[in-house]
Amino acid sequence: MNTKRIFKTLFIAGLLFSSYSCSDELNVEPNDRIAKENFFQSEEDFQAATGPLYNRVWFSFNDKFYFGLGDGRSYNLYAPYSDYVYPFSDLTETGLTGPLVEAWRSFYIVIQQSNNTIAAISESSVEEEIKNQYIAEARFMRGVAYWYLASLWGDAIITTSQAEIISNPLIPKSPRNDVFEFAIRDLEYAAMYLPEQAGQAGRLTRYAAYGMLSRVYLSYSGLIDGPNSGNRDPELLNLAQMAAHKTITEGPYALLDDYADLFMIENNNNAESIFALQWVPNGEYGVINPHQAYFALGSEITGDDAAWGYWTRASYDVLAEYEQNDRRRKVTWMADGDFYPELSKITGGYLVDHENTYVNVKKGVVGSTRDNPAISRMNSGLNTYMLRLGEVYLNYAEAVLGNNASTSDATALMYVNALRERAGLAPKTTLTFEDLLHERRVELALEGQFWYDLVRWSYYEQQEVINYIENQERAEILPFTYDAATNTVTIDETVDVGTRAVGNVDESIFLLPYPESEVVQNPLLRDAPVPYEFTEERLTDELFN
Repeated sequence: MNTKRIFKTLFIAGLLFSSYSCSDELNVEPNDRIAKENFFQSEEDFQAATGPLYNRVWFSFNDKFYFGLGDGRSYNLYAPYSDYVYPFSDLTETGLTGPLVEAWRSFYIVIQQSNNTIAAISESSVEEEIKNQYIAEARFMRGVAYWYLASLWGDAIITTSQAEIISNPLIPKSPRNDVFEFAIRDLEYAAMYLPEQAGQAGRLTRYAAYGMLSRVYLSYSGLIDGPNSGNRDPELLNLAQMAAHKTITEGPYALLDDYADLFMIENNNNAESIFALQWVPNGEYGVINPHQAYFALGSEITGDDAAWGYWTRASYDVLAEYEQNDRRRKVTWMADGDFYPELSKITGGYLVDHENTYVNVKKGVVGSTRDNPAISRMNSGLNTYMLRLGEVYLNYAEAVLGNNASTSDATALMYVNALRERAGLAPKTTLTFEDLLHERRVELALEGQFWYDLVRWSYYEQQEVINYIENQERAEILPFTYDAATNTVTIDETVDVGTRAVGNVDESIFLLPYPESEVVQNPLLRDAPVPYEFTEERLTDELFN
């Protein structure tokens, strides 16, 4: 469905909102639809209206694009027969690539549902403090969607009113810097008005907004001086550091002791989770998490036919990143000889038993209904991490490093070493950019993040990123053997399995093509962007002074 149809559909249904039952969890099914004039009369109504912002509106983004782009395009994933990974990993996507079209659609559904919710809550007679809190929740979601649009497409359509879009669907895009500025204003508002503690498990706090701001400030800092300036804006780096610091030291979050526990269904909404999409156990299409079906090695794991991950594998490049004793590898990728007691529990656990020439996906693979009743066909029941404390630790360290070649800052080292020590690795005594890039790649692998790390880097050292991507083994198919006991990958130079076509690696790869259907419906997407007229000031000073 193209954006114009999305806007029209949402406008026609604009007076109706999905109502969610109030419980201790957000991952509940919508139970009915309630007319606007009978709704938005209490905080419970606001909770029901904002519930879909945690799952349904993000479904098309989460379904394939989350990992296909974040991990496929960065070449963590190698999936030559997967139409939701290989166009991105081979840098050959077009405006017709299915997951790309669906992601654009999903982001604008998030934006327009947030706009609808903001407008309806604003008109309510409920007290202002409560209204501001739930408006902040919707603005957080809208701000995150605009960060994705800025990171992926650069220039994008900014809209705060669905009615205005319906009356004039041909509107110009705004420049990337304005899209970043818009996202920052939304997230700063969220940091100002969200509560310090979540009222329901999985709900946002103001410290989630600070955490997301640490990501967005860090990204934006590289755009100020140009793509090969080698310089990031010190003021934005300082804001990223302060936002991360507030999240870590004041927020209700804590690092889990065991990395593997992050990816167990029973640990959804754990202490390390800051913002996660909330999927419904045994739910209907649109509120489920299908990742296991795309990742699982075989039906002996899932207990059904939805197990299509035999050819969805770790790239040579990502396996080469793991240090020998890094516990994160086994949690993320399953190799020959790995044993998982949480899978196939009825038979005593699951032993990976195949040749050691390929490594499949483990993160997101949780087993069958016999292992956990929350699992059903095509639905793992596992939350999707959008932001967790481990990333904020790394955001803090990168902001401290800033434009320096290295840092020995004690706090930055403490945060990075907390992740390394949890992974079973020796602590660092200094940190370089290469150290942090490595940690981000292995800590957040298969959490849809690494491509955005490369994009952020390209904002100020574009040629360095082009060189990095050119040095990845995308075109040549490298046969290798993998030793799971030592996390050692060895190229078998006696085997020649050829090459595959990969797109050109140049500055164009850092922006995706607009969906063709969107350009047809709104030809202004072809034109130069028009500056956005902001009607509110940023809240930066109030948040950090």
